[in-house]
Amino acid sequence: MSTLPQMNQVRDKNITIKSMIILAILFFIFGLVSWVNTILIPYFQLTLQLSNFQSYLVTFSFYIAYLFMAIPSSFLLNKVGYKRGMMFGLWCMAIGAILFVPAAYWRIYQIFLLGLFLLGVGLAILQSAANPYVTIVGPIESAAKRMSIVGTGNKLAGVIANLIFATVVIRESDKVLMREIEAGTYSGEGLENALDVLIRGVMTPYLILAVALFIFGIMIRYSVLPEIDPKVVNKRSEEDENSHKSIFQYPGLILGVVAMFFHIGTQMIALGTSIQYAGTMGESLAGPAKNIPSYTMSLTFIGYFLGIILIPKYIKQKNALLICSTINLIFSILIITTSGTVNFLGMTTDISIWYLVMMGLPNALLYAGIWPLAINGLGKHTNLGSAFLVMALSGSAIMPIVYNSFVELNTHLSAFEAMKTAYWILIPCFAYIVWYALMGHKIKSWKPNKMKG
Repeated sequence: MSTLPQMNQVRDKNITIKSMIILAILFFIFGLVSWVNTILIPYFQLTLQLSNFQSYLVTFSFYIAYLFMAIPSSFLLNKVGYKRGMMFGLWCMAIGAILFVPAAYWRIYQIFLLGLFLLGVGLAILQSAANPYVTIVGPIESAAKRMSIVGTGNKLAGVIANLIFATVVIRESDKVLMREIEAGTYSGEGLENALDVLIRGVMTPYLILAVALFIFGIMIRYSVLPEIDPKVVNKRSEEDENSHKSIFQYPGLILGVVAMFFHIGTQMIALGTSIQYAGTMGESLAGPAKNIPSYTMSLTFIGYFLGIILIPKYIKQKNALLICSTINLIFSILIITTSGTVNFLGMTTDISIWYLVMMGLPNALLYAGIWPLAINGLGKHTNLGSAFLVMALSGSAIMPIVYNSFVELNTHLSAFEAMKTAYWILIPCFAYIVWYALMGHKIKSWKPNKMKG
């Protein structure tokens, strides 16, 4: 008589495994599309002849979509469900990728920004669906472990995204052309022709990406992913559910949104500025410096594996968040307080850039730690709470702009010293995340006498 329950248990386990594989592929796509922005910034700065401010709009136009689309995404998911919502998100990304073709052909900066914005809109929908799905598909205590599992797909993409871009888009002949342009060999019409040759290298890869995103959207729609009702699986109690009429009555969530904003923003500062920072030390995009973001992502990839092994068997997810945010706080201080020349991986740079790279390892467990702590117990507010956390991903749009404004304030310094000094902005951000890991996530009410968790 016990055979049927056992068969159902095995079947459910198989569906869960298949679901996690599908979600890992989704997170791989997140990473492939997102992390290539770290090389698009210097690439567009050269090929489109952009100022520093204009180059930072590359990430701004992409990640600002999270701010505008996260809440509409939650309503979309409530209406059409997770699977169909994911399909729409992938299709929106496909449209954004297609826009790279006319943008490159005519070398029009504004069309690139529109394409990046639509890629961001699609990702906002996908993130709004996939992150809570991973969080509530199993016990909340092991959510960080599941986030680490699917996160390996994201960071694997981060490791190879720049390498793929550099290999597929920047050919050997293009590297020569880049060095000649940087050296001022071309001018007038000759320069325009050289820039046209360079920028059109993105057309075929992004056309292939658009087709792949469209097909994968259909595959997701008809996959084995089960539909999950967050109102049922992610609530504390009926009494708690009824006492919270508004999403703003969950301090742990709102404070977690701020922590996520700071984490994502500092991560993009570290990744998005690293090649330019190396450039102030004499390293070129055409040389080994183009691989720096991949080194950071490699460490993050390792960090995710550590999360899979350690959480929750050996370490609680909130303790992992505390340890990792503290380590990055220390790295932040070292970046601006230490100096010295290092010869490593074919580059001669200041040691501070390697502290920036090493942040990749602890960063792996910040996202995986913040999300489940912030979303825990939201019940009927789960989709909206997830939307708030997705909005926080706009930190990748805003924080690099803030960082650049501090760089511009230091025009009396050398380019190297201006960038190095501006990294002080990382310190208060990581200090806040440390506080959230210690106390912020425990707060259950805005009233002082009810703050204890």
